[in-house]
Amino acid sequence: MNPTYIHLAAPPFPYFLECGHTVYAPGDQHPNRSRMGKFDLILVEQGCLFIGEEDKEWAVTSGHALLLLPDRYHYSVKPCEEETSFTWVHFHTVSEWLEAEGEPVYASRDEHFRHFLTYPYTIRIPQLGPLPGPFARSGQAEQLLQLSLGRRSSAVWQQQRIFEEMLRMMDMAQQDAAGSQAAEIAEQTEAYLRNHYAEPLTNTALADALHFHYNYLARCMKRVYGLTPMEYLTDYRLDQAKLLLLKTEIPIAAIAERTGFESTAYFSRRFSTKVGISPLRFRKRYSR
Repeated sequence: MNPTYIHLAAPPFPYFLECGHTVYAPGDQHPNRSRMGKFDLILVEQGCLFIGEEDKEWAVTSGHALLLLPDRYHYSVKPCEEETSFTWVHFHTVSEWLEAEGEPVYASRDEHFRHFLTYPYTIRIPQLGPLPGPFARSGQAEQLLQLSLGRRSSAVWQQQRIFEEMLRMMDMAQQDAAGSQAAEIAEQTEAYLRNHYAEPLTNTALADALHFHYNYLARCMKRVYGLTPMEYLTDYRLDQAKLLLLKTEIPIAAIAERTGFESTAYFSRRFSTKVGISPLRFRKRYSR
C-alpha cells in the first residue's frame, strides 16, 4: 500500500494557530472530534497513540508524526497502554490542499495564479511518518510551546517562522526520500531556463547544456514542478512579457523578441491562450 501524502499549495503558506502538550496515563484516550476546520499535527514523544480518521486507523509511536485533516471525523481506536505524551499543532491554509497516495500531486497553476498572483509550490507532508532527524533534534516543538506562554505580540511572528521551518524540514525529507537527484536535476534545469529564457532553446540544446538526455530532464521537472522543461519555459517567458508590458512602453514585437518567442504572432497567440486577452489589451487594462 502506498503511503498517503497531504499536498499543500503555497504561497500563501499555511499559518500557525495554536499548540499544546498532552500526557495520557495508561487507559486514557484521545477524544473523538468531527470536522474541526483546522489541521491537527500530532508529534508523539513517548508511548503510543491509537487514533483513527474515517476508515483509517493508526498506532502512532514515539518519534512519529500524524497529520489529521480538517474535514474528517477523528476518533480513539483504543486507550493508551502506557504513558503517552505528544505535542499538537493546529494550523490552517487558505490555499488548495488535497490527500493523495504516491507521487506528488500539483496544484492548478493557472487557478492559483488568478487567486494569489504567483505560481504555486507544493508542500508534501506524509500523513503518518517518522520525524526527520534534523526536526527531532531541533527542539522546535518545545520552542513553540514556550512562545505560547508569553505575550502574543512578541510570539506571533516567531511562531509562524518556526512553524514554517517545521513544514520545510518535513517537506524536504520527503523530497530526499523520493530521490534527491531528481530534485537537484530539476532545480538545475529551472535555473538554466530562467537564465537563458531569451535564447532560442530547444530540447536538444537543453540536453547538451545540462549533459542529460532531454527525456530524463523532463521526468525530473515533471516530478518536482509538475511541468516539462518547455512548458516551464513558455510560462516563464510569458511572465517576463507581462512585466515588460506593465513596466515599459516597448513595442509588442520587441517584447516578443526579448522574451524568446519566435515571432510576434506566435507570442500573441500563446499570450492570449494563457492570459485570456491579447498583449495589447493586457497593457491597456493596466495603464492609466
